[in-house]
Amino acid sequence: MTDNVVRMEVTTRLEPRAPDDVLAHLRRARDHIDRHYAEPLDLDRIAAVAGLSKFHFLRLFRSTYGSTPVDYLSRRRIERAQDLLRSANLTVTEVCMLVGFSSLGSFSARFTRLVGESPTAYRNRWAARGGPRVPGCYLFMRGVLDPGGTTGAISEKPDRADAV
Repeated sequence: MTDNVVRMEVTTRLEPRAPDDVLAHLRRARDHIDRHYAEPLDLDRIAAVAGLSKFHFLRLFRSTYGSTPVDYLSRRRIERAQDLLRSANLTVTEVCMLVGFSSLGSFSARFTRLVGESPTAYRNRWAARGGPRVPGCYLFMRGVLDPGGTTGAISEKPDRADAV
């Protein structure tokens, strides 16, 4: 009697691994997202920072970091929103706009999906703990949160007329 052995071939489609010389470009793009998360960013702009075509960049970013650049940006914005909701006395709408979302509905839905509770419930839960909170008006007054550049903070770059 012979044993019948069934062979199953498992074929998986592997994502392309980023070559070592491209990793620096991907890190540059990821760092750009980390620094400019509150600004409007799209795939074209982020890929340009990396110096790659957008579809090649998308594939390499996903295979290297495990998520798409847009998902990474969204997660970064939600993480920053969590920080603000815990420590600043701001409304959910103010936080939504400060971290770069343009729609309160999409912000709330994404926040709830990633964190497991609504932004308001998250803020209220942390407020109930009684931790110190920085008044939102102070943050705006000091220019810490100034997305529109309305505080008149002195720019580090000199004007052309002032440059020698």
